[in-house]
Amino acid sequence: MRWHNPPDVWSEHEGVTRVTTNAATDYWRHTHYGFVRDSGHFRYTEATGDFSAEVHVRGAYTTLYDQAGLMLRHDAEHWIKAGVEFTDNLMQFCVVVTNQRSDWSLIPLHDAPRDVDLGIQLQRIGQTIGIRYSLNRGRARLARLASFPCSHTTRIGMMCCSPERAGFEAEFHGFRIEPVAAALGNGWDG
Repeated sequence: MRWHNPPDVWSEHEGVTRVTTNAATDYWRHTHYGFVRDSGHFRYTEATGDFSAEVHVRGAYTTLYDQAGLMLRHDAEHWIKAGVEFTDNLMQFCVVVTNQRSDWSLIPLHDAPRDVDLGIQLQRIGQTIGIRYSLNRGRARLARLASFPCSHTTRIGMMCCSPERAGFEAEFHGFRIEPVAAALGNGWDG
């Protein structure tokens, strides 16, 4: 795996990746706020064709916009990130789809404990991306279907950011990529 914007502090041991974010890291393009950010930490591998990727993440979410999850990236103008983001003083499952401009969808996680084990799955079938999440290995829920026009080789992996500070700590485990059919048999079929 490779880094796009490697953090100063990170480690990997027995399949668990731990990251402490640098200051003012984020991914966003234009919409509403007007700015462009491409400074978040992203540890990735490349994938082609249809696939299913998943990861489980925990984080010390305390500050506005602390975030950790999965990212699918073609280039700086075409990417998707999905995971927990701390906003409105609440952990939310958020998805940002960027096709030159970013959008933002949120699902409040009202009853999720601060130490929640969030499972995230991203499935690519052609130019459609399905995004699901689960809390503490419970039932998977569909969060979004999105169009992603880049169906050739893309980068997929773990992402974390902290736009308002340095020092957000995120932990990723169970990252894997497999054929879509295999993922459906692993409890991600909803």
